[in-house]
Amino acid sequence: SIIMVLALMLSACSKTSGDGTGDGSGDVTASNKIIIFQSKVEISDQLEALAKEYQKETGVEVEVWGTTGDDYFQQLKTKLSNNQGPTLFSLAPGSESRQLSAYLEDLKDLSFIDKIASGMADTVDGKLAGIPYTVEGFGLVYNKSLIDASKITDNASLIAMMQDMQSKGITGVGLSQESYFLIGHILNTPFAVQDKPAEFLDKLLKGEAKIADTDAFKQFAEVYDAIRTYSYNPLEVNYDKECGDFATGKTAAIHQGNWCYGMFADYNVDFEMGFMPLPICGNDKLAVSVPAAWYVNSQASDADKLAGTNFLNWLYTSDTGKHYLMDEFGFIPVVDGMENANLDPLSKEVARFTSEGKTMPWPMSDWPAGIVDVHLVPVAEQFFTTGMSTDELLTALDQAFENASK
Repeated sequence: SIIMVLALMLSACSKTSGDGTGDGSGDVTASNKIIIFQSKVEISDQLEALAKEYQKETGVEVEVWGTTGDDYFQQLKTKLSNNQGPTLFSLAPGSESRQLSAYLEDLKDLSFIDKIASGMADTVDGKLAGIPYTVEGFGLVYNKSLIDASKITDNASLIAMMQDMQSKGITGVGLSQESYFLIGHILNTPFAVQDKPAEFLDKLLKGEAKIADTDAFKQFAEVYDAIRTYSYNPLEVNYDKECGDFATGKTAAIHQGNWCYGMFADYNVDFEMGFMPLPICGNDKLAVSVPAAWYVNSQASDADKLAGTNFLNWLYTSDTGKHYLMDEFGFIPVVDGMENANLDPLSKEVARFTSEGKTMPWPMSDWPAGIVDVHLVPVAEQFFTTGMSTDELLTALDQAFENASK
């Protein structure tokens, strides 16, 4: 009996928990490699650099998968369903994370979990599953030397500005061809200005409300039509050119978020820029929320899951990790104790609108998963390539939500 007890003790002592920063699973050894797949192309290069730093500090290899095209969510679903999923991946909190709930590990035991700002972590089916990247805001990024934002208060004044800019050879408001930059973000506003956005979306998906019968969407269609009339065709312009034309003064405003500031580094921007709301129905708020969160693949091996949680603990608590989150990624802090003294002008604007209480939600996070790429983009493409009327646009959007909800 004594020999058996000694053998069991020796066996238990021979098992480790990796670098000791995991979830307390003392009988699991963390993998020496993790795979990350995430959707924010703006931080791709910085994430690759971070991967090298992590390996240098911990000895654990980090492989970063790149995404191809706009269908990141579909790519991720395919990889997960084929048991080829990454260790760590990103999702937009809401319909995307709910749809993939079966693949989300509960991260409640992470060391910094109680320091995350209230309401920012993503809870799915009772699991604290998503660790927020940052908060982001979007609206109209504008050139202060060309536009007086105090005079843009409604559709009429916005469209008048676009007409005036066109007469000067300048694009008033620019979009680009990528799915969310073409229609996903800008369509959020008519949802967000509803008295009860979640209730309206629920009724829409049940067929109890119609986009075509709702004033905010009629005003959205009016703005969309003005962009078609007084701007370039966004289907012919990619994100790089949209930002480049703004940086060089060819475009007065672009519908973008604070993430786009990094795109201006290669330009000698000689003007001040700011944020102004898309003024549908007199809206004076920016859309601010958590754009994406980290999730650990619950279907991975215990060793891989421990390696993933070790990485997240390191990312949010180590000096190197926090440096990358704040200084290299340029994120707005969402964890107590983190500070970013070097916020770019657009991120400062998001922080200002937030502190003034002038923010609205992202109902788009609760749209049926995949609706933007699969159902909304074709509508937008048809609108910008045919003579589709605004009434036909609204009817097509109703049909898109009906199809996506099936």
